[in-house]
Amino acid sequence: MSPSFLFFILFLIKEMSSSSSANSFEDGKYKTDLLTVGLSSCCWKKPSSSPTPQFPPKRLLVATPVEEGEYPVVMLLHGYLLYNSFYSQLMLHVSSHGFIVIAPQLYSIAGADTMDEIKSTVEIIDWLSAGLNHFLPPQVTPNLSKLALSGHSRGGKTAFAVALKKFGYSSDLKISALIGIDPVDGMRKGKQTPPPVLTYEPNSFDLDKMPVLVIGSGLGEISPNLLFPPCAPPGVNHRDFFQECQGPAWHFVAKDYGHLDMLDDDTEGIRGKISHYLCKNGEERRPMRRFVGGSIVAFLMAYLEGDDSELVKIKDKSHEGVPVEIQEFEVKN
Repeated sequence: MSPSFLFFILFLIKEMSSSSSANSFEDGKYKTDLLTVGLSSCCWKKPSSSPTPQFPPKRLLVATPVEEGEYPVVMLLHGYLLYNSFYSQLMLHVSSHGFIVIAPQLYSIAGADTMDEIKSTVEIIDWLSAGLNHFLPPQVTPNLSKLALSGHSRGGKTAFAVALKKFGYSSDLKISALIGIDPVDGMRKGKQTPPPVLTYEPNSFDLDKMPVLVIGSGLGEISPNLLFPPCAPPGVNHRDFFQECQGPAWHFVAKDYGHLDMLDDDTEGIRGKISHYLCKNGEERRPMRRFVGGSIVAFLMAYLEGDDSELVKIKDKSHEGVPVEIQEFEVKN
């Protein structure tokens, strides 16, 4: 076998391997680890010769590739009364495609408004430059020039508030992309969780051309039973957030899946058990979780890494790997 032929075979194997891992709705090619970063030195794993680190304002769950390299950073804000650990499978999915995903635990008991969450989110973003690198594997470098902010449910509202620099809080770090995962601004129009983010003026969100992805759930507007209201009520949900976005903005809605269907299959504790009954749900969580994770990856690859191949396939309805039926699809250029 000639060296040139052997090189050609190796090249084909590499290309096949690369293409097989390119499907954003499947796990990516990077090996990952899930780290807990606390508020004290008990969780610091750097060598003793390293400078004393600055610990984060809130406890963090971090999904990171373990291979040597520089990776964009995604912050994920949890939903109302949920734990960051409930998103570990979603975080690992996104991280396996070459992203460092950080999920702070913003609170244990939610306040009457979101001001503390907005303030804490900005403090954590400001901490990233000085603190994050100390808690990652030594061969892993965060690229904070490619920072995406995302949030689910009430966390989605908080993400929009921070990106819009509302209520007097803004970070020194530039946010490069914004993602709302079934964002919710309260119980209904006129009864928004203070301070309200939605203004009900189309295209009113001035994000200075920041790309936005809004993902909605088809069942989020439906009550699960006579006792509980819808988890993503009309008038304060994903449709309203997208309506106020300027371009570039993308809006995907998954049919037959609910507001909490992107969480882990097994969510522990009382809150974890309740999460299976609080909202109208789909038959299982994995398809919706893969859809949310894959949509996030395709969006971030397009706008942070310059590779829009997956996003274009979703737009053109030619992507064979989409794990759910897309009920609604809109794009603002």
